[in-house]
Parts: sequence; C-alpha cells; structure tokens
Amino acid sequence: MQQLVFATNSAHKLEEVAAKIEGKIKLLNLTDIGCIEDIDETGTTFRENASLKSRFIYDKYHINCFGDDSGLEIEALNGEPGVYSARYAGEHGNHAANIDKILAALKNITNRKANFRTVISLMWNGDEHFFEGVVNGTIRNERSGTHGFGYDPIFQPDGYDKTFAEMSLAEKNKISHRAIAVANLLDFLKTV
Repeated sequence: MQQLVFATNSAHKLEEVAAKIEGKIKLLNLTDIGCIEDIDETGTTFRENASLKSRFIYDKYHINCFGDDSGLEIEALNGEPGVYSARYAGEHGNHAANIDKILAALKNITNRKANFRTVISLMWNGDEHFFEGVVNGTIRNERSGTHGFGYDPIFQPDGYDKTFAEMSLAEKNKISHRAIAVANLLDFLKTV
C-alpha cells in the first residue's frame, strides 16, 4: 500500500482527509515521521502555502507528501478572508472571533455569496502536482450547528438548507472543497 504524509497539525483536517481516503493509501501525519516543526504559511495564495508545506516535508524527510491550504472567500468582501482565513481576526485559530468579524462585516450587506477553496500540493517522487476543490454557498446571518470547525457554522453550501456545521462528517465529505481536492488527488494516485 502506498503511504503518504499529510503535512498538517490540524486534527480536523486529518479526520476529514482520512475519512475521504478510506484506507486507499496509508496516511501518515507529521507526528508519525517525527516532525515537530511548525511550517510557516508565509505565502500570499493558497497554492503558495500548500507548496511551502509539501516542499518543506519532502526536502527534509524525502518522503512523498502533500500539504494543503484552504479558506473562505466572500464576494462582498473582495475575496476576504481568503488566505488569511485562520487568522482573520488576528489570533491564529480563533474561530469564534473570525466568525464574529465576518458577521459584523456583512451586517447590512445582502450579497452573501461565498465559497470555500482548498489547494493541495503533492510532492511525488520529487515532482509537484496541484489539486483544487471549490464549493459555492452563502454566509448565514448567524451560527447554526455544532459539527465541523472554522467557518462551518455560517457557511451554507448551494443546494442545501443547512450549514456545514449541521452536517455529519460523511455528509460534508461528499461535497466539501477539501473532499473535492482529495478526490482529485486520489484520481491522480491511481495513475502512478
């Protein structure tokens, strides 16, 4: 069985990707390979940040791996928070503050169109490959649901009457941006 390192420290991302992969490849995390470094996301695009992660792991550990970067892009906010989604309100990973900032920014705005985007950078035998996933939706006026993480409580995907946070992991993994990008990654791995 092929093995692949997912260059993330996010337990939520690992859970989502592992559920999507369903044992098709052996998924390793950073702890499994003894990596304790934090990989700084200094890029200005999802693609750059994903590449920073995968290249760091491949260059240091010489193992096939992938990194991702994801975020919420809101049309009325000119694509914000975008690449800064995890630290939009200042502190990295403060999901409540990030959501509060978005809801305040959209308070009197009727255009609630948004999308979640994931870009994966795969380092495979020294070559880099990119895969993307996008899901369109709208931003709710208030939080709803307890599942998921990040902006899930305010993001309602098109064609659904509930937020990502109101969906089970299995439901979300059928349509999410990360699920689409991982499916594209898996399709590529079938060819190598």
